[in-house]
Amino acid sequence: MTMCGCSVVKRAAIVAGMAAYVPSRAVKNSDLVVSIDTSDEWIRTRTGIEQRYMAGVGTSTSDLAVEAGRLALTSAGVTSVDALILATSTPDYTCPATAPAVAARLELGTIAAFDLAAVCSGFLYGMASANALIVSGMAESVLLIGADTFTRIVNPKDRGTAIIFGDGAGGMVLRAGSVHARGGMFTFDMGADGDHAHLFHTPAGGARQRSASNDVDPDDFFVVMQGRKLFQHAVNRITSSCVSVLGKTGWGVSDVDLMVPHQANLRITNAVAGRLGLPADRAYSNIAHVGNTAAASLPIALTDAAISGRLKSGHRVLLAAFGAGLTWASATLTWPDVHALSNRTNPQGETDV
Repeated sequence: MTMCGCSVVKRAAIVAGMAAYVPSRAVKNSDLVVSIDTSDEWIRTRTGIEQRYMAGVGTSTSDLAVEAGRLALTSAGVTSVDALILATSTPDYTCPATAPAVAARLELGTIAAFDLAAVCSGFLYGMASANALIVSGMAESVLLIGADTFTRIVNPKDRGTAIIFGDGAGGMVLRAGSVHARGGMFTFDMGADGDHAHLFHTPAGGARQRSASNDVDPDDFFVVMQGRKLFQHAVNRITSSCVSVLGKTGWGVSDVDLMVPHQANLRITNAVAGRLGLPADRAYSNIAHVGNTAAASLPIALTDAAISGRLKSGHRVLLAAFGAGLTWASATLTWPDVHALSNRTNPQGETDV
């Protein structure tokens, strides 16, 4: 903290830059009908998704992360940061972490760089971690990236998962400032419940599977999801987390200018908004155009909302996410005056729930 006259100015992380990046290949619902027993209407009705983006052959998570990071640095008008956090559940390798390679490719030098794995809650967990680094004085600036190539671990023949997930990356630059400044992060709420980890997991590829002596089914390298049970957990956990973080911040639901949730499923967003009593025009969704991009979901949604004009400087924003683990998180902040960047020249990301 720094002294200003007789008053104490609380140090906080300030959003200084924002960006999103998706692969060039757009996969529409009609493209999936060829290999999956489904229909465009079925997918839209149950998820709200019309298309998603898929990384091409030879493109990995780090490739998307580098592009999003480069755009975020440009958005912030900086070329260096003190640390890099990469939120991902699809790292390039199980060992080592992917973040150091991303930092090297961005020519950020020998800064601290590490991966953070909380699946779809990863970006909010990363925001809290970046905030802690800055508030503690360990860093003056942090580049936070959420990136996933989730289609690499989704069974292309599984109707329950193949229709939902897409690939993408988003970046945010945070710098030290006052909690009262626009872009300042106010409050976080996070939680986890490992008793339900089996509801969404990848059976093979980790130390647990490798420690067993039994043969491995190739399909075990794909994610397994119990959608109906996850849906209820997601709605309950996100709602309670939002109520908690609003209470900690001192905001009522009427104070929220825009809720930007992780884009898991349009029905989840609908249900959470309804339980909170939040008007439909204040709950943002871009899932129709990008699908569920896991840890990249929130930064892509924030970027799209800013570019489309739905998110304006000074807006009081409620962020929320739910992921495997189980994990969940929420946060409040006021939106800064930033020039968000995307590799889509006209992101068609705005739809009201």
